[in-house]
Amino acid sequence: MMSNKVYQDATSALVDIVKDDQTVAVGGFGLCGIPEQLIVALRDTGVKGLTCISNNAGVDDFGLGLLLQTRQVKKMIASYVGENKEFERQFLSGELEVELTPQGTLAEKLRAGGAGIPAFFTKTGVGTQVAEGKEVRQFDSEDYVMEHSLVADVALVKAWKADKAGNLVFRKTARNFNPDVATAGKITVVEVEELVEVGEIDPDSVHLPGIYVHRIIVNANPEKRIEQRTTRSA
Repeated sequence: MMSNKVYQDATSALVDIVKDDQTVAVGGFGLCGIPEQLIVALRDTGVKGLTCISNNAGVDDFGLGLLLQTRQVKKMIASYVGENKEFERQFLSGELEVELTPQGTLAEKLRAGGAGIPAFFTKTGVGTQVAEGKEVRQFDSEDYVMEHSLVADVALVKAWKADKAGNLVFRKTARNFNPDVATAGKITVVEVEELVEVGEIDPDSVHLPGIYVHRIIVNANPEKRIEQRTTRSA
């Protein structure tokens, strides 16, 4: 019999698994595809000293920016650090450690972690600050830098739809980093807009199998805030 992965709300899904000084991976790209309620619930737990792996840190009052406001993050492993003045302030004042990672390398570090691959070689960053302190090896007379994979204690993921076994369907660009984050988590918690019974999702439509998903919560009406709204002038 399948164990129940569905939790009543974000708070109950996180309360017994998050702790101080954990590594937490969070899906999303900008404000697109972020697990909004799970981030708020993580803030409300009060855990501190977190290392957060995410493409970026949201904005000042939304997304991971909420955790920066409350000083719960000690280190960000990210590829983009714009749009967040509090992030900038904490970094420049030495309050926040930042490991800036090329975007494709960050995606591969998460994918490799989920696949059980401890490290890999890439040309990205060779000859730059990115390669400082890392092993560089030649293959076919070309230099490659070795990057270690990433595994998170807890992964927070946003999907469009799930069945009760945790099989996931993502929607358009909101898929972004979410599948890689999901596979890289030792415990993966997913926020979905729609929950259906097992068998209602065609197997060929499943983007990520439920074996990677441990807990599910439903947020049927997420805010889905647009980071920079652009409209045509009259």
